[in-house]
Amino acid sequence: MLRDEDTRAEGSDGGSGTDGRRTAFDWTDAEARGRAAAGLVRTLRPRAAESELLDLASNDYLGLTRRPEITEAAAAAARRWGAGSTGSRLVTGTTRLHADLERELAAFCGFEAALVFSSGYTANLAALTALSGRGSLIVSDAGNHASIVDGCRLSRAETAVVPHRDPEAVRKALHAHGGRRALAVTDSVFSVDGDKAPLAELARACRDHGAALVVDDAHGLGVLGEGGRGALHAAGLAGDEDVVATLTLSKSLGSQGGAVLGPARVIEHLVNAARTFIFDTGLAPAAVGAALASLRLIHGEPGLAERARRVATTLYRLLTDGGLTAVRPDAAVVSVRAPSPEAALRWAADCRAEGLAVGCFRPPSVPDGISRLRLTARADLSDTQIAEAVATIVRTAPAGS
Repeated sequence: MLRDEDTRAEGSDGGSGTDGRRTAFDWTDAEARGRAAAGLVRTLRPRAAESELLDLASNDYLGLTRRPEITEAAAAAARRWGAGSTGSRLVTGTTRLHADLERELAAFCGFEAALVFSSGYTANLAALTALSGRGSLIVSDAGNHASIVDGCRLSRAETAVVPHRDPEAVRKALHAHGGRRALAVTDSVFSVDGDKAPLAELARACRDHGAALVVDDAHGLGVLGEGGRGALHAAGLAGDEDVVATLTLSKSLGSQGGAVLGPARVIEHLVNAARTFIFDTGLAPAAVGAALASLRLIHGEPGLAERARRVATTLYRLLTDGGLTAVRPDAAVVSVRAPSPEAALRWAADCRAEGLAVGCFRPPSVPDGISRLRLTARADLSDTQIAEAVATIVRTAPAGS
């Protein structure tokens, strides 16, 4: 009996070159068919600069991406410093803007020092690879973001993946491998369901075993803590000598880039040891200028964080009142369960057709295999917009939701 790859080699299914030859990437055709059969095809959909869609799909939690003060700060930075950073941060890619952002970001979040990267992804890779290494141990929550998973893989450290939000499992993993350099890593707010990590309990487990705690606060900054200072600030852990935070500038700050925050000696070590800092072009000045302006705006408008949380709570209440299964939000992410990947995709498309943009999370993006609509509770949403969004989601819900 012929296997699928044998069939493709003979050109019987169009999976080889136009002249029937076997080509190097014929195997991608089988992958594509598998995705299509499972309802997991992903496509790029360029968005218009101006759209009439009500946006509950982005991570613009505080609605700052289009604030005139922020866009003007980005433009001014580009005019002053150029379109790009021109090189790595250690060569030509560091501007005065970078230094200002690092200083003010650390002060706002309550840490000794900060280091800005080109993305939150590269910030996580830097922290995990430079603070662990061969012979060390990383204990990672099963629900962590892909950038954390990849950081663990690249670190060459032994990685113990523990059940979601389980400090006792972290404690046991650290105890079983005592005496080595170790760290535990977790999202502060998990991007799929919007639930929050038990940071205080995790910190105690780490300290009992002399381990560091690394927390990705991408979804906490701007939403949790006093005036949006983040989940670690809210937990009373910001600035502790054994705690490191990573975050992104592309969510609540409405810009682009990432950062690592922690003790000054940790940041100095990253400058000298983190490959995604040393060998990457510095974050573009426009993104730095926008992030710095957003940070200053949040400092001056501390009520934005509370408003985002209140919008999330309202969305959750109205959706569950409408008969849907939603996860109670701890920050600004509201997750609504769908009966299947195909149903989730159709649901999101139906919402879009009625003027509402929502996120659609399906495997492999979701670690538990459950498909969802993912909603962003933005601080700038009006009560009318919230009611309209809920009505659309409930009206278009597939059977079994």
